Amino acid sequence: MTGEAVVHIVDDDEGLRQSLAFLLESVGIQALTYPDAPAFLAEFDPDEPAVVIVDVRMPGMSGFQLQEELTARGYPAPVVFCSAHGDIPMSVRALTRGAVDFLEKPYEPQRILEVVQRQQQDACRRFARDAARRAVQQRLSQLTQREREVLRLVVEGVSSQMAANRLGTSVKTIDVHRARIKAKTGADSLGALVHDILTHRVTV
Repeated sequence: MTGEAVVHIVDDDEGLRQSLAFLLESVGIQALTYPDAPAFLAEFDPDEPAVVIVDVRMPGMSGFQLQEELTARGYPAPVVFCSAHGDIPMSVRALTRGAVDFLEKPYEPQRILEVVQRQQQDACRRFARDAARRAVQQRLSQLTQREREVLRLVVEGVSSQMAANRLGTSVKTIDVHRARIKAKTGADSLGALVHDILTHRVTV
């Protein structure tokens, strides 16, 4: 899957970001460049598999602040930090906040190519998982509050009789809700729906 994920380079140093883009494109990797974090946030496609290489120290929004914003948005792209002033504490901070790697400038070409190609593969997997999770969430969005309550009990493995007791209703009513859940979500079975919910860690 290498080569399917675009690489976004966010760096206020025009010379460095252009040279890195040239290096990546020389081996067939699509690279897009941005002079700062706001420019990236205004232009990137959140649904396109990608790797983000971001400078830690930039005027205005820093690399760390950009990472926090992407995390808040639920953006699944791997983030690689880079800095000409990198040190161990900064590296630890970047990695503990979810960065997948930390590179010092000037770049060692072979090292950064290895990192990017590895993260491209991971990006495709991350975006595929995220798309599947959002698809499950979309299916569940059609359910009423009561149907969600019933589904939560189904996920817990609670029988129709026990669910009826907990919700103060009849078994027949619970079974009607179960049938509606299955129909609305297009599930082959409630077991298959539960499997999707658990697999993709979707909150009901």
